[in-house]
Amino acid sequence: MTAAPTNYWEDFAAGSVREFGGITVNKDDVIRFAREFDPQPFHLDEAAARESLFGGLAASGWHTCAMVMRMMCDAYLLDSASLGSPGLDKLQWLKPVFPGDVLRVRMTVLEARPMNSKPHVGLVRSQWEAIAKRSDGREEVVLQMEGWGMFRRRETDGAT
Repeated sequence: MTAAPTNYWEDFAAGSVREFGGITVNKDDVIRFAREFDPQPFHLDEAAARESLFGGLAASGWHTCAMVMRMMCDAYLLDSASLGSPGLDKLQWLKPVFPGDVLRVRMTVLEARPMNSKPHVGLVRSQWEAIAKRSDGREEVVLQMEGWGMFRRRETDGAT
């Protein structure tokens, strides 16, 4: 986080949409992540992956989540007054992610409200969609998540 955050709770109005990112999925990274965290054959071995429902080497859904998190950090979290997250309400892997896909994220703020027990904290409920641009130019939503973020509120009238 920077010395002076640029994004506070007030900067996440319900209905607002942000699009960001642009990570190219790399075959070696898919295999490296799978080897360490999700060693299923369709994430590790091209021959086994061709015989799977995916029809080719596919990134782990957890790897996709990690790439989305990186894009979120680069786009706004590291420059925000983020206080973390109490978790996700929904996570769906809608379509496989393949090496060569270019991922970007669309974040839609669904709700923003002050935290009752801590008025200096604001809660933001968002939906994140990971969109893959395929090698043939098609774009598909491959992942969808909903969850909450906690952000400091800007000081008003000397209150914190």
